Amino acid sequence: MHNGTRLAAVDLGSNSFRLEIGRVDHGQIHRSEYFKETVRLGNGLDSARNLTHEAMQRGWDALARFGERLAGFEPSQVRAVATQTLREARNREEFLLRARTVLGFGIDVIPGREEARLIYQGVAHLLPRNETADRERRLVVDIGGRSTEMIIGSGLQAHTTESYRVGSVAWSMKHFADGQFTPGAFRIAEIAAKAVMDDALTNYTRDQWDTAYGASGTIGAVGDLVAAAGGRPGVVTRADLDWLQERLLKAGSADRLRLDGLREDRKPVIGGGLSVLRALFDLLAIDEMQVAQGALRHGVLYELLERDDGVADLRDATVERLAQRFAAEPAQARRVADTAAALFVQLAPAARGGAGSRAERALRKLHWAARLHEVGMHISHSDYHKHGAYILDNVDVPGFAVNETHALSQLVLGHRGKLRKVEASMADETFTAQLLAIRLAVILCHARRDPEPDVLALAPAGARGFTVRARQDWAERYPQSAHLLREEVLAWQKTSWQLALHLD
Repeated sequence: MHNGTRLAAVDLGSNSFRLEIGRVDHGQIHRSEYFKETVRLGNGLDSARNLTHEAMQRGWDALARFGERLAGFEPSQVRAVATQTLREARNREEFLLRARTVLGFGIDVIPGREEARLIYQGVAHLLPRNETADRERRLVVDIGGRSTEMIIGSGLQAHTTESYRVGSVAWSMKHFADGQFTPGAFRIAEIAAKAVMDDALTNYTRDQWDTAYGASGTIGAVGDLVAAAGGRPGVVTRADLDWLQERLLKAGSADRLRLDGLREDRKPVIGGGLSVLRALFDLLAIDEMQVAQGALRHGVLYELLERDDGVADLRDATVERLAQRFAAEPAQARRVADTAAALFVQLAPAARGGAGSRAERALRKLHWAARLHEVGMHISHSDYHKHGAYILDNVDVPGFAVNETHALSQLVLGHRGKLRKVEASMADETFTAQLLAIRLAVILCHARRDPEPDVLALAPAGARGFTVRARQDWAERYPQSAHLLREEVLAWQKTSWQLALHLD
């Protein structure tokens, strides 16, 4: 990526939305602009886990302002990610449909462990890089609004990642709902936080890391308060947490709290955040924690940079590991993937050479889905496409957003059998073209051997149709493949799309 290129990351957190814009300079990203809006989306989840209209409107308004600032950016220069609140919200698609429009860019809902991995990337890239630092075993913690991420890593590599459903907004609403600070409320909040995170005692024990770092949100706010009170800048200790709790108890409530360095938007969630942080110090035997400068949004920026610069995309390695884990036959996976890609390019020529274009991204997703189309056979040959779709919707896949893996799962689900089960996704013409390509590829490769090259010619036909042409002599030489192709035409007749077959 050229020096001076601008990149932007949007973080849709449970408490705040953030926009970070940076410029590329010899492989590093230097901040040029930063915007933060306190949205408190997490406060808008009702008892049925639906976002209220008021909370959604706050989010839309903030994203509209971000979208105005991002005018002129290319899709390859921007990535927006959403975290725990939108992982939980049952009506998240209602929010995201308008959110993507007002922002002007796609929004990825990322799984908890993927959020943790990106947080680590952000922290690691902003720490000093040298041989000693790269050997350091790091514990990185990020207490967000509705989730807390923990990572152990070294250098730029995260080794252990986890996400827990406990955070400053959620714990403040649950244990300090009326804004009152009492010893009993803190005691119960800390016990509850430990109960959620107690399995960290196994995976994050003190002998597994050398230095603890705290990223963003709560830990950054506590670090600011400690420094403003004359403590060591950039460090939080157990004594500091005791001091801060005493100050909160002395104030008695959030509205009476007066502390140098405490922003107004942090007051309503400081009680919940502090109780979670104190629980972590106890659980993991932390004596002091360094306040890290990097955060989720920085990890998103550096991943954008690396993907554009041709650094191996983590998603490729993830797909390969997943295929191996579920014993998908490599030769057949490659065969179907290559055939599906060749067919899709006939429908979307821009997919070849249009790096970063929607068509090129669709081609990559089709290739991944084809490589994974048989992972369900590890469970059962019967309905293996359904098992494969379930796996992709529920397995941890580093590098992928929830919406990305769901798109792959729908292609795997729809690659054989009736089309009705993926009818909702077929409203998208790009998905439908991908689906046709993978279904035809499976037909051509059904004998588990390489098909003849260029045996089928595909073309769009009107607004909602396709034509497929094959040679008559091919149909005569491969009667089973030709039969499956005619059956495919019949399957499409039961949808709102049309597929016409011509044998020349």
